[in-house]
Amino acid sequence: MLIINTRKMKKSGKNIHTDTICAVDYAFQRIGGKHKGRVIYHLRNGVRRYGELRKIMTGITPKMLTQVLRELEDDELITRHVYLEVPPRVEYQLTDTGRELLPFITLLSEWGARQMGREPQCQPVLAGQPGMPA
Repeated sequence: MLIINTRKMKKSGKNIHTDTICAVDYAFQRIGGKHKGRVIYHLRNGVRRYGELRKIMTGITPKMLTQVLRELEDDELITRHVYLEVPPRVEYQLTDTGRELLPFITLLSEWGARQMGREPQCQPVLAGQPGMPA
């Protein structure tokens, strides 16, 4: 039996973007922070289950990951599908709006890799290594 939950969550007070001054402020309110860009990056190749995201997202607690996923869902950048099975299954994927961000996230990734290469103490993690997508 497949049941998909596509309910829209109410916007919390901190996700209402009424105090923006310019488009850059607006964009960073929606995708800023330490983890949102990383979640978007890890969803670039399609659907991921919560457990998969938890394994590949290092340096984030399960509680914070859940919060970030909810905020991205509130901002309509990702969708959350709940399958009523035993055990429960929850899947996330980018919306069309979320996919529009991929070229920028990719540019940030490339820029970061170049910057890390300039600092001897920083070595970028290569794709395909544990914790990084192929």
